[in-house]
Amino acid sequence: MATQLSISDNKPWIASFFTIWGGQALSILGSQLVQFALIWYMTVQTGSAIVLATATLVGTLPNIALGPFVGTLVDRWNRRRVMLTADSLIALTTVALAVLFMLSRVQIWHIYLVMFVRALANAFHSNAMSASTSLMVPVEHLTRIQGLNQMLDGGLNIATAPLGALLLGVLPMQGVLMIDVITALIAILPLLLIQVPQPERAHASGVAQATVWQDLRAGLRYIWKWPGLLLGVAMTIGINFTIIPAFSLLPLLVRNYFGGNAIQLGRMQAAMGIGMFVGGALLGVWGGFKRRILTTLLGLLGMGIGALLIALTPVASFALAIGGVLLVGMMTPVMMGPFFAIIQSQVEPDMQGRVLSLLQSVGAGAVPLGLLVAGLTADYLSIQFWFLLSGSLCILIALSGPFVPAVMNIEAPCSGASIATPG
Repeated sequence: MATQLSISDNKPWIASFFTIWGGQALSILGSQLVQFALIWYMTVQTGSAIVLATATLVGTLPNIALGPFVGTLVDRWNRRRVMLTADSLIALTTVALAVLFMLSRVQIWHIYLVMFVRALANAFHSNAMSASTSLMVPVEHLTRIQGLNQMLDGGLNIATAPLGALLLGVLPMQGVLMIDVITALIAILPLLLIQVPQPERAHASGVAQATVWQDLRAGLRYIWKWPGLLLGVAMTIGINFTIIPAFSLLPLLVRNYFGGNAIQLGRMQAAMGIGMFVGGALLGVWGGFKRRILTTLLGLLGMGIGALLIALTPVASFALAIGGVLLVGMMTPVMMGPFFAIIQSQVEPDMQGRVLSLLQSVGAGAVPLGLLVAGLTADYLSIQFWFLLSGSLCILIALSGPFVPAVMNIEAPCSGASIATPG
């Protein structure tokens, strides 16, 4: 067996953390290339909007329905083993699908099944990695790490589609799938060599271990009794209900309002990716204000201004709308990065899996309802109205935040230890 290296022994945290982070970044790239390839395959083979909508649902269902249980189990299990198992499961299912493609035996339901398993494994993996970061990275660098994560997301948004299209032009589908297998194996290797620190679970001697349901309820109580975090959850619901559905309407905005085509839509999507990359890089270098919540509110204000800019752009000023999309992209990491850094620095390590997964599940659950309402609103009023509503809500939350003590005191130490105790 390979000798394990400790994060805290003999090696600085930078080398240990970024060795793991780099492997995970490559794995994410491989996964997004496969996602692009599979969606395009189903588009060509079926031409069905229902098929594509079902694929989207299959890919998001684990986070919405199973997310709270995922976080609870991550807090109970060894997080390094969770990541190893998740990466291995992704690789195995991808190999199985590649074999089906090679034998020309693949069916659409095979793809749905693989997408679901991959999404579930990724939910475990991303939660375990996020919850482990606070134990691997000094607290003063957490915001910068979040900035790098956001920069990675932006870079992948820019690169995935053209790279995926290029690979599909020179490789068969099974060849593209095997790229993901290789990147997953690269991500597994550092986890075999580097020991990821584990949180100490509060557990009194002689007392039976809490059940999964008790742990889940403890996570819910934890959030409920922390007013600042509870308001953060409400803010996440509001943003996901408005901003994300608004940007899902971009194709209609480009076509019906600006009279554009796929090229103009591509420019807008590229602007979003470039903005996220630049914003993540800015946050990584700057690190944000000392009070992280101020950086989050600044990012939220910028997102709102960008959405208003899109809503109010005259039909002949398409470049101005691209500028609004670019601004939203830049401000997204500035808003999200510090907020997740607050959770990583303030929430007890043995509660982070539950808190993060509950936050993500509730936020993701708001998206489908927002999509429905946004679609009806756009049909009966206009797409610009929904962007106007989204931008106004972001600005309202950002400007009112400094006057809400619970929001401004979210970084104050909380009584999480007592809250976390199952009863």
